[in-house]
Amino acid sequence: MDPKSLLSFDNTENAFAYKSDKALKKAAFLFGSMGFAPLVKLGTWITPWAIKAGLPVKGVIRNTLFEQFVGGETLEETANVANLLGKYKVQVILDYGVEGGDYGEAGLDHACEEFLKVVNYAATQTNVPFMSIKVTGLARFGLLEKLDTAAQAKSGFEGRVHTEVLRESERAEWNRVVVRMERICDAAARQQVGVLIDAEESWIQDPVDALVMQMMEKYNKGKAIVYNTVQLYRHDRLQFLKDSYQQAEKKDFILGAKLVRGAYMEKERKRAEEMSYRSPIQPNKEACDRDYNWAVEFCIEHLERIATIVASHNEYSNLYAVQLLDQKGLSHNHPHIHFSQLYGMSDHITFNLAKANCPVSKYLPFGPIGDVIPYLMRRAQENSSVAGQTGRELSLIRKELKRRSKG
Repeated sequence: MDPKSLLSFDNTENAFAYKSDKALKKAAFLFGSMGFAPLVKLGTWITPWAIKAGLPVKGVIRNTLFEQFVGGETLEETANVANLLGKYKVQVILDYGVEGGDYGEAGLDHACEEFLKVVNYAATQTNVPFMSIKVTGLARFGLLEKLDTAAQAKSGFEGRVHTEVLRESERAEWNRVVVRMERICDAAARQQVGVLIDAEESWIQDPVDALVMQMMEKYNKGKAIVYNTVQLYRHDRLQFLKDSYQQAEKKDFILGAKLVRGAYMEKERKRAEEMSYRSPIQPNKEACDRDYNWAVEFCIEHLERIATIVASHNEYSNLYAVQLLDQKGLSHNHPHIHFSQLYGMSDHITFNLAKANCPVSKYLPFGPIGDVIPYLMRRAQENSSVAGQTGRELSLIRKELKRRSKG
């Protein structure tokens, strides 16, 4: 039987069963508003300024973007969302959504403690198999940049951090970064919580990759605890995935790979142009889609050694992954396969995957409204700029509202 006949992303009854009529209408209004690019551009400029200026806009944000895309202001508040999703066999990836600059060693230590709280909390929840962290929450950006420059001088991915370029004080600083990461991964390994390491900008990614490889070698013996994020909108990442697999084979650990398309495209292209180097970004969407699907294929070909998270809002990529599992006679809930979409987006993919017995999660950020504003602004911009994203979300919501009105 054709696998496609077993799985459809057009079933809106499945997709929105967890939402009331009122919540659906609110989502329709929100996505409709995000369809107006000039309005989004104005809003993403004014909102951060209004928050800093202390203007009374938090209530509006709470009832719109925050409610749609964020799990709550505290860990405890996320339980309501996680429990609701759990009723529909959808799990949760917890993300402490606070982003910021360099707050000094005290700030980095504080972030580490917050990440540890998330690990410990996730361990108490039956519906939270993973949590997500950013290395820029644990390390100074400038330090990562210096280490990346050193790595670029070498040839090929070696899976190690080149600390010989650092001054003595910087080496001590880097050692503290490693200790923070080890504390998190160690706690996660003891409590069997997966740690997903977010991707960063290309000019700091090499030391992040090397650090994650170091953690996987230590903690992914027999089971994947630590996962790296592979951004396939970069033209070099498919080869990086294959190189990482070779390292995993050589050093006998399970490679954890979260496959995404990417998040820093405009910033990457602009920097490459300004500094006159070749852009790391794919030449076009077709190349990105091709590499993403090849990466899915490569991971499923080597599922005994690669624990894979297909983190995508692309219908074809998700369907392709399921078809590959079916073709190989592998169970949809194989322990090394997982699917994920952002909370508030692509419910038609998430909930229909869950119906098809695929392990699937919503990526659920949380944190004080003022602190998650950068995340919310990116979601608004993404839905406004990604071709067809807002229209697709809106048409599915309207289709479900129409179906319910006839019922």
